Amino acid sequence: MSRLPTSGPAGAGRGAMKSWRTIVLHTAAAAVFMFVLQRFALSASLETSLLWAAVFGGCAAGLAYMQSNR
Repeated sequence: MSRLPTSGPAGAGRGAMKSWRTIVLHTAAAAVFMFVLQRFALSASLETSLLWAAVFGGCAAGLAYMQSNR
């Protein structure tokens, strides 16, 4: 069984897909963590928890994007 190349024209998108998947997973993990922390550990309101989750998710996405381009 032959394997597809991971570089060159046929497999050029694989590295990009892997980095986008990593960015999305990093964003989701940070957002869920912050939501759970705010909502259940600190007893914040739903709106405040969602706002902090969005902010930390956005920051995590930015950091993951910068790391994937190194």
